[in-house]
Amino acid sequence: MFKKNETDQAEGAGATILETHPPQGTLLQLTPEEIQNWTLEQKDAWWLKNVYRGDMPQLTFRAAVTGAVLGGVLSLTNLYVGIRTGWTLGVGITSVTLSFALFKVLAKFRLGNEMTVLENNAMQSIATSAGYMTAPLVSSLPAFMLVTGKVIPAWQAAAWMIGLSLLGVLFAFPLKKRFINDEQLPFPEGYAAGVVMHNLHTGSGEDGLFRAKVLGAGGLVTAMVEFLRSEKATDLLRIPFLRLPGHWDDFIYRFATPKILGTPLKDLTVQWDSSLVMVAAGGIMGVRAGFSLLVGAAINYLVIAPILIQQGIIAGGGFKRITLWALWGGVAMMTTSSLYSFFAKPDVLLAAFRRKGPKSGATATDVLASIELPTRVSAIGIPVIGAIMVAMGYTFFGMNPWLGALAIPLVFVFSLIAITSTGLTSITPGGALGKLTQLTYSVLSPGNIANNITSAGIMSEVSLNASNLLMDIKPGYMLGAKPRQQAVGHVIGVFAGAAVAVPVYYLIFHGDLSLLTSEKLPMPGAVTWKGVAEVLTQGLSFLHPSARWAAAIGAGLGIALEWLHSRSLKAGRGGIPLSGVGLGLAMVLPFTDSLAMGGGAVAFWAVSKRLTTPGFWRRVLVDNQETLCAGGIAGGSIVGIILILLETLG
Repeated sequence: MFKKNETDQAEGAGATILETHPPQGTLLQLTPEEIQNWTLEQKDAWWLKNVYRGDMPQLTFRAAVTGAVLGGVLSLTNLYVGIRTGWTLGVGITSVTLSFALFKVLAKFRLGNEMTVLENNAMQSIATSAGYMTAPLVSSLPAFMLVTGKVIPAWQAAAWMIGLSLLGVLFAFPLKKRFINDEQLPFPEGYAAGVVMHNLHTGSGEDGLFRAKVLGAGGLVTAMVEFLRSEKATDLLRIPFLRLPGHWDDFIYRFATPKILGTPLKDLTVQWDSSLVMVAAGGIMGVRAGFSLLVGAAINYLVIAPILIQQGIIAGGGFKRITLWALWGGVAMMTTSSLYSFFAKPDVLLAAFRRKGPKSGATATDVLASIELPTRVSAIGIPVIGAIMVAMGYTFFGMNPWLGALAIPLVFVFSLIAITSTGLTSITPGGALGKLTQLTYSVLSPGNIANNITSAGIMSEVSLNASNLLMDIKPGYMLGAKPRQQAVGHVIGVFAGAAVAVPVYYLIFHGDLSLLTSEKLPMPGAVTWKGVAEVLTQGLSFLHPSARWAAAIGAGLGIALEWLHSRSLKAGRGGIPLSGVGLGLAMVLPFTDSLAMGGGAVAFWAVSKRLTTPGFWRRVLVDNQETLCAGGIAGGSIVGIILILLETLG
């Protein structure tokens, strides 16, 4: 998809340039040899003359408003999925497709002009930033509340999250110069988003509109299913005859109660959910993780839990009781699996701290000084915002100020690791880095669970935010956007996400801590943070002996599975179908969610193997699988959030 003008040559401080913009239908890229041998100044000069589109509208008023609105709304999809799975998803391609289609349709009715590709990119910067900033709401913040029994007020949570996100922006842009301008890491997901935007805006528009239709169809189907599952919604519209059951197996319980060792299946969370949101999430996660969820859920809920309930080790059925035991083996497996996978790639770790030496002809001149975010903004902003975060941590959470202050410089180290991994593989090692930060603070502040969670939360959330933002900056670099305007867009997105996601989150659980980690709001991310903090600060002695054995076995399995997978890949056999992270996650999710996500992943994989010839259904279900699933997640999640609010407030 990328093409390099073969006559471009490096000369002096820059390059001999034949054209000032890429021709229609072409994206320019340096060759690997040029990336390796040119100085940063030469690369910047080449980009400025060949790629930069300074005369094209970018962060316009309509782009800002569209990005803020879409980002705010789509942040709810991350909130909903995060509550159910502990994961957060990028909303970039969803927002790009929606905004492209919206302004394409408006232009057809002569109600305005189509967005330029850089307006769409600026809009994506805002929407993506809004989506990423919601992560603490489903991880460290609820974990702190569960550990301390203290409900953090909404305004404090919003201020804390905004501060973390702004630090992520301030750390990201100085590192952009190294990882994107100089080393030109691929950032595969960002690359894909850049290609999607380029294709939408340089083609006839037919593919873009088709993609938008697929996105809309996926959203409409899942939204309709969520609506028809709601008793309140169907009664409100007086259509109870169209109501769908919450679970497809509900009708079985009218005639019988299936059990395992005396425990009803529904008390083991073994049910077939009628919602399609988690099925769509499974279509994005991939078949290895999905298959692992199915296997882990079957072992946990069909074998282990019934036996332990029968023996009285688990005090009865229900998700919360079962997961209080199962989370220890699951968290141990996720922890060792992610850490082994992370440290098994020493090249990524070494690359994070290795700088290429100065090349011949390098100078101190910055030809992009007038359009890059000035370094002084980060140089001043990081210590200022960092000091504010330390003060907030002390005031809101009782965090030790010295430990909070130490987190700020450590963020730089963890950001280097996270960005390098994300830039090379598109995999942001959130699980591994979260555990490492908690381990660090268990040594620095032994026995203090609250300090462990809040201090580690600064390091983890800021470094992950910075790496994800650089993934978003990559397509802007590819398309010739102004870096300063992307920085402003990210800041707008931070406030847009906070303005929508935080109030909705607090309306959902309305200060009732008993709802967190319930079957309604399982919060597996928070369960993991809380579980790791308790083990690191209290040790394993407070656990039932069987849970200690589960933790030990889970830790060993996590390492063994990743070792086998890496060995299989090196041998050219394509890896093994089981993931330690997937198996462990199944231990802290209800069976219904694992079944839906795992079933979705396997189903889409099977369809891709079945539909091998070009045609309409292959185009929808295979070629646009990610778009279809993204639409399904967005539509169902937003309606799901609305329905939860209706039930909560009603």
